[in-house]
Amino acid sequence: MGKHHWYQAFTAGFLAFCLVPSAGMLLAGPEEAGGNEVRAAAPALVDGAGTLNTAYLTQLSDYVGDGFYPRQKLITVWSGLNAAIGASTVEDVVLGEDGWLYFGQTLDDYTGSDLLTEREIFSAARNLSLMQEYCNDLGADFVFTVAPNKNSLYPENMPDLPMLSNGRNADALAAALADEGVRYCDLFAAFGGQGETLYFAQDSHWNSKGAALAADAITASLDRGTGYFAGPFAPVDDHVGDLYAMLYPAGGALETDQKYQGALGFTYDVPIRSAENQTILTTGSGEGSLLLFRDSFGNLLYPYLADAFGSALFSRAMPYTLTLAADRPVDCVAVELVERNLDYLVRYLPVMPAPARLPAQTADAGGSVRLTAGDDGTLEGYVRITGTLDAAHDLRSGVYLCTEELWYEAFLLEDGAFGLYVPAEALGGALAVAFSADGALAAQPAALQN
Repeated sequence: MGKHHWYQAFTAGFLAFCLVPSAGMLLAGPEEAGGNEVRAAAPALVDGAGTLNTAYLTQLSDYVGDGFYPRQKLITVWSGLNAAIGASTVEDVVLGEDGWLYFGQTLDDYTGSDLLTEREIFSAARNLSLMQEYCNDLGADFVFTVAPNKNSLYPENMPDLPMLSNGRNADALAAALADEGVRYCDLFAAFGGQGETLYFAQDSHWNSKGAALAADAITASLDRGTGYFAGPFAPVDDHVGDLYAMLYPAGGALETDQKYQGALGFTYDVPIRSAENQTILTTGSGEGSLLLFRDSFGNLLYPYLADAFGSALFSRAMPYTLTLAADRPVDCVAVELVERNLDYLVRYLPVMPAPARLPAQTADAGGSVRLTAGDDGTLEGYVRITGTLDAAHDLRSGVYLCTEELWYEAFLLEDGAFGLYVPAEALGGALAVAFSADGALAAQPAALQN
């Protein structure tokens, strides 16, 4: 074969190789998303109204770039090569010793580099106190619990990192909850007292046996003891770790879970697609009723609690919709929140009527507060009010919206903001915002805008 023919053959082979990603995508469809990846959707040339999509080419590029063949296999190989030299190709995955993986979003908690402020800790505890008060007024017991970050319980396989603080948000919050009288279930103590590892090595969550321990601790805090942690359990190699899937989307390694072998007697009131469902309704073999606000740690937790109660509603709603406890009367309300997301307690405004307080004497704080009002449709007959307090206030000061007849205590949010739901009929007259400053109760007139 002459040199010219060699050039032709090489060019043809190179072009054929370049066609593999697009041809594979056309023949087999786009590659499945890996880990927590959000895949770009296939674009439409025109929308429903027949208007030309001017961003079509950009969206098509994103779609092809996210789904070409064999993207996931190439990512997996690249991640493996980097892991061999101790480097992670995924920002949210930290490589530990002995094959352990940790979630990158827990590093601030682990190193103490970005802890909540004293005001934020007080605000989080106070907000939970208002939630507990509302539930107790409905006749329901309330408990709050924190699912520990994996590296808070098992730091021995973490890489060597500079520790900027010995403090921990969860410890500070637990102390503040005690001051506020909020019922708290301490899972750090429950897991710390065990001699076995109850989290997955390549996942950010507890395993099924760890979930059983958490379930027992939660029911005990509600004076409804269970014994799921006593087992029996059996090892089953069927778990794909969320961190492993992020790093190796085409990998096939399975991790051992400790599966509960006892009977869990519950049924679903409405069929679910997966444990990730936003809402899960169950009928169980126990007594009483439960409303649990949960996150991804609830995926393995909820079956035990579904069995422990006669009926249960499991919600992943954020913000917390506490009015579910009034719409569907329950005996117990529990909130489970992972340690790394404790700032959610001062970021999102819970949906519930603001507790009413009796008026008190105040001094003039000077200035004024601008409030924003809106009916977001989540609470019939109530208006959502938000504002920001610019005046200096005590770190442990509540904030109150003052009407002519009653005061309403607000939820305390980050960056000096506050928010609450108040009855629409209460907003007809003059308004003020009260808070504590320099040991005295002060108030500023409030201007309401829609």
